[in-house]
Amino acid sequence: MSFMYFAFGSNLLKERLQLANPSARFHCTGKLKDYILNFGLWDEHADSRWHGGTATIQPCPGGEVWGVVWTMDNDNLTSLDAQEGVKRGLYSPLEVTVETDSGPVSCRTYQMNHFHGCPPSPQYKQVVCLGAEQNGLPVQYVQKLEAVITNNYSGPSVLDEIRTAKK
Repeated sequence: MSFMYFAFGSNLLKERLQLANPSARFHCTGKLKDYILNFGLWDEHADSRWHGGTATIQPCPGGEVWGVVWTMDNDNLTSLDAQEGVKRGLYSPLEVTVETDSGPVSCRTYQMNHFHGCPPSPQYKQVVCLGAEQNGLPVQYVQKLEAVITNNYSGPSVLDEIRTAKK
């Protein structure tokens, strides 16, 4: 058995998602209407593995968030929830309808709890942009992601793990 997962942040990048969820397979790209993408933390003084804000979606009439619909084995539901910090209360799972070229698809996605706006690290932004490019998201949307201001963090991050895993 499998489920559909809509990724809009670092999990756009296949290599990032497959670190903990090896069953993830590209299904298609799509957009989530009436939401916007934002970056932040689940607590004002949270410490993030990414050393800055991470992506979330927020309701916004007329907005849209582009992303990737992944097909994943049900066995990876636990690891995906763990990656998103569900048990720790960082993110909550949501069922959303994503518009795709082949029609609407019901997907699991995640929304940050107790959102506090915070710019992402350059490394996090790079992973999001690489994933958007890797999967052919619309050029205008990729440009919007590339324009996101970062916090200029320059130390080690999860990006190093992704680079190591690719070798």
